[in-house]
Amino acid sequence: MTMAQRAHVISPHVQAERPIKVALFSGNYNCVADGANQALNRLVGHLVQSGFDVRVFSPTIAKPAFVPQGTLISVPSIPIPTRSEYRVALGIPHAIRRELDAFAPDIIHVSAPDLLGRAAQNYAEKHHIPLVASLHTRFETYFQFYGLGFIRNAIEGYLRRFYQRCNLVLAPNPPMEDLLRADGVDADKIAIWSRGVDHHLFDPERRSEDWRHAHGYKATDPVILFFGRLVREKGIVEFITTIKRLRETYPNIRPLIVGDGPARSELAEGLSNIVMTGHLRGPALARVITSADILLNPSTTEAFGNVNLEAMSAGLAVVSANAPSSRLLIEDGQTGILCQPDQPENYVAAVADLIQNPEKRIALGRNARKASEAYQWSHALQSVADNYKKLIG
Repeated sequence: MTMAQRAHVISPHVQAERPIKVALFSGNYNCVADGANQALNRLVGHLVQSGFDVRVFSPTIAKPAFVPQGTLISVPSIPIPTRSEYRVALGIPHAIRRELDAFAPDIIHVSAPDLLGRAAQNYAEKHHIPLVASLHTRFETYFQFYGLGFIRNAIEGYLRRFYQRCNLVLAPNPPMEDLLRADGVDADKIAIWSRGVDHHLFDPERRSEDWRHAHGYKATDPVILFFGRLVREKGIVEFITTIKRLRETYPNIRPLIVGDGPARSELAEGLSNIVMTGHLRGPALARVITSADILLNPSTTEAFGNVNLEAMSAGLAVVSANAPSSRLLIEDGQTGILCQPDQPENYVAAVADLIQNPEKRIALGRNARKASEAYQWSHALQSVADNYKKLIG
């Protein structure tokens, strides 16, 4: 019996007699407070509230980045060399496999194409369980930032095979759907899982002149923001280069760096006279983000672009790399500025223009806030639950 046949057979019993059981496999469910993990946690919280029974299988750490949603089952793992904040599980050990057998999931959802995700795929195929994967980032683009660009073709081949094996792949937006289709994933096996933003949290009304003053910013100073994980693949080098060139004309620019990660020292050494807050969350994060003026986001590795969307909701003018995910969120010249990532002078020109024209900067932020209102978490999360139900009947 195929997975599709089994899904059709079990669906009346699953929906009539008991909650749908979902086994979610994550590479680092709450080890790191990045956009992917927070989206997964929101999803699990929504599923549990909607009556699903969810078990999350993931590596864990002694001091997690945040409290996880749902029932988390720790999978033995080892730290990744040079990136100890991330861990990798080498597969599904016997003890975890027995727990998975006892749970008897109706759906298996894998969120990362790692060894644990591949082992979960094998388990799903062996037990004829519908298999869902969600695409959260463009892993194939990372290696060029660490001198390993020569293995990109091999990684792309692995990812192609990984996603082709799934019954359903959740893409964050149409551009990522197009990439999956180009990689041979059938169109009827792809669905969109968009993202949302907390408009109450990232609200321009939270802007604080007191916070700006306390950190040495005058009311008229344009505060340029870098926001997110401090890792090379987020465009750290491009950000440093852009600020240095801007300082040739505006020597008093003091960038605001919000986030943490292994590239923190690279930023601190590459740029003097900066404000670094480290990792923030909740109202403290919102107050700092809304107190900036311009988000400069040179990253080309985003599958969706949560940072752009949160800055838009906060009413900032966004200057972003012209990547597929950014083009979906930003209307160039109306709700932000898109720059060709291989032309650093474009970032310099775009930011300089917004410094010189505060009215334009304010108008972009106002338009961005309005555009962000189309992205609601409630709708995005429910779409996943609906796709689960559709897959099993």
